[in-house]
Amino acid sequence: MRNKEGEKKRAFLTLEELRQLSDDTNTYKSIGRTFVLEPKSVLMSEQEQMFKDSETAIAALQTSKEYLEKQMAEIENNLRELLQQDPGLARQIMSMTVM
Repeated sequence: MRNKEGEKKRAFLTLEELRQLSDDTNTYKSIGRTFVLEPKSVLMSEQEQMFKDSETAIAALQTSKEYLEKQMAEIENNLRELLQQDPGLARQIMSMTVM
């Protein structure tokens, strides 16, 4: 999620810089080690798309994170209930060593 937030921020900052340029300014796109001349409009649309994609990915990751946190809490509660119902099982688990 941090990666997507970084991409979103980078796209936003790039868009802000591109908006300050006049339309006739030469703009270049980095492709590997080379720079290719691209119209400002193409670069702006690419950055806007990257920004939107990052927002969508962040929302999906947040939903997934919330779901997994709920699942983890439910499993912890189930395990806690199981151990409370059978103290012998709890003692047996506690006597095991982790290698």
